[in-house]
Amino acid sequence: MKLHRFGPAIAIATAGALLLSACGSDDPTGSGNAGAGSEGGAELSGTLQGIGSSAQKSAMDAWIAGFQGIASGATVQYSPDGSGAGREQFLAGAANFAGSDAALDDDELTAAKEVCGPEGAYEFPVYVSPIAVAYNLPGVDDLQLAPETIAGIFSGKITSWNDEKIAKDNPDAKLPDTKITPVHRSDESGTTENFTDYLAVAAKDAWGQEPAQEFPKDFGGEAAQGTTGVIQTVEGAEGAIGYADDSAVSDKLGTAKVKVGDEYVELSAEAASAVVDASPRVEGRGEHDLAIEVARDTTESGAYPIVLVSYHIVCSSYKDQETVDLVKEWEKYVVSEDGQKEAQASAGSAPISDDLRADIEKALEAITVAK
Repeated sequence: MKLHRFGPAIAIATAGALLLSACGSDDPTGSGNAGAGSEGGAELSGTLQGIGSSAQKSAMDAWIAGFQGIASGATVQYSPDGSGAGREQFLAGAANFAGSDAALDDDELTAAKEVCGPEGAYEFPVYVSPIAVAYNLPGVDDLQLAPETIAGIFSGKITSWNDEKIAKDNPDAKLPDTKITPVHRSDESGTTENFTDYLAVAAKDAWGQEPAQEFPKDFGGEAAQGTTGVIQTVEGAEGAIGYADDSAVSDKLGTAKVKVGDEYVELSAEAASAVVDASPRVEGRGEHDLAIEVARDTTESGAYPIVLVSYHIVCSSYKDQETVDLVKEWEKYVVSEDGQKEAQASAGSAPISDDLRADIEKALEAITVAK
């Protein structure tokens, strides 16, 4: 079943939104938190401002509605201005949290200590979006592709569907001699960056390019604007193949299984979540920094490696208890089983695992009031 995105962007906060503190502390917050997931949720009050990833906007719409349903005195506002803008505004003290399709870099981690105190910022995955390799090839309902084969198709080196490399991946399939039309994004996008990152790692020699938000211009193929444009172009041309957020792929198209280790893994929410759990943490960061290096070349059984992982970034300390309580309970709802289910229903994302949820909740409990 395909899930589809919905909902308008959330309103931008006024200039009076709560801002972050310029200092931090390791002092405990006490036991006075009013839990959004408990009877105390209704006691929460105040406003939180978030800025960042547009990929999260439909999920954010659902999270805000769900959270304010159990914490009616609280207001959460989110402006989907993009990941870079979110990190910039967060580090300028103009947002209580940021949504970002990339983790903070070293310079940003240093800057976070000026805004959030000596412990800096905490970042953790909240939104996992599977990227499908979608194709239009009547009569071929079960397509398997190795990373090197995908790289050959999108680089223009494999040009027909009965090529021996595709046949090797699909020994039982009846492949036609139809011309392949690879379709890529014409605009810069996080989807392209994650797709090319997968190919740069999992099929390094066959791809020969660095990850980028813009698809390599020398590889040819058909270019289309946005996710909708890619899907429409693939749907309109027999033999076409493209990459897009799975939630946008219609039932008119097939989605390829991707070779991982010795097996071909079908795209699913569970398989997308599995690769996050199989991915190592970024080295050299604090105990509560949960940024990961997505294991594009994993051999973990049942893991689907072509995913976009998007984060929430929060401070380790805030200026008052009200803000600490709000941030904690808001983010606890976002990563809760209910919150993740709401995001899956509205945005087609893959829920995070129980193990990752436990690590995030531990990080959230460490947020303190600044001194």
